[in-house]
Amino acid sequence: MARAQRFSDAPTSIDGDVTAMAVARPDHVGFPYRSVAEYVAGVLAFVHAALHSGQPVLVAVPSAKLEILRDCLGSSGARVRFADMTVEGRNPGRILPGVLLAFADRHPGHRAAIVAEPVWPGRSELEYPACVAHEALVNLAFAGRDAALLCPYDAAQLEPHVVHDAHRTHPFLQRRGGLRPSPAYADPRLTVADCNRPLPPVPAHAATMGFTTAAEVGELLAFVAARTGAAGLKPHRQDLLTAATGELAAGTIRRTGRPATVSVWTELDYIVCQLDDAGPRHDALAGVRTGGSGDGLLTANLLCDLVRVYTHPGGSSVRLQLTT
Repeated sequence: MARAQRFSDAPTSIDGDVTAMAVARPDHVGFPYRSVAEYVAGVLAFVHAALHSGQPVLVAVPSAKLEILRDCLGSSGARVRFADMTVEGRNPGRILPGVLLAFADRHPGHRAAIVAEPVWPGRSELEYPACVAHEALVNLAFAGRDAALLCPYDAAQLEPHVVHDAHRTHPFLQRRGGLRPSPAYADPRLTVADCNRPLPPVPAHAATMGFTTAAEVGELLAFVAARTGAAGLKPHRQDLLTAATGELAAGTIRRTGRPATVSVWTELDYIVCQLDDAGPRHDALAGVRTGGSGDGLLTANLLCDLVRVYTHPGGSSVRLQLTT
């Protein structure tokens, strides 16, 4: 993957064979692995332990690994829900509400066992900070839930600082000889705050429209649709972006009641839409759980290919991206 911004300075070296831990108390375990054989052995041990205990199992990993695990599980795979993380988790902000919590919510009264691999070689520099924030938020979003999560990291191919961050965002690590607390585990809210970095400036060629009231939202959505259509975004993709923008705009009006702006431009193979307002965001889980603040972030995460948020005392910026 391209070199991404560094967020932690924890020790890097982890080796280990994952033993059956799905019935153990630790509920968010980082599993850095160094070979396909180690990966398969570790994940299968976790999955078989969960199936033996009658737990619902989700395996959400990149497509190449998904096929390997499906083949290795054989007939047991019929009892496992598989998800291609490169598709369903392309936007790191979607993984919690659209994949992990959605699965757990479908199995009330049962301890859910989840294998989730949100970072893989090829994740972009733009996506990586949101991946770190996602892993930190797992600890908050699953607090009080009965679930076990195993998060593999390809320590042989990922850059060392990525493995550093796995130490920081997982309260437990699986190493050779068994499970142990991570000495580098940090307060999830502090880790999320570390990921709150300024976005690159809106380019001078971006088209921008201001709004203040709910009566202007219709005009705002027409503005977004016209600009994205002219840039070549297909109609059904326009619908996704306008829906996300509309929810964010309505949330901004409720939250701040002050003027805000929306900017639209193209960047490489993306259409980018950014909303800037005068109200900082304080709810770290607003974009990943239902029944939250209703500020539109959840809808944006579910619909867009990437959502990046920067909040500061004077306001906040939400940048949405969709591929053309």
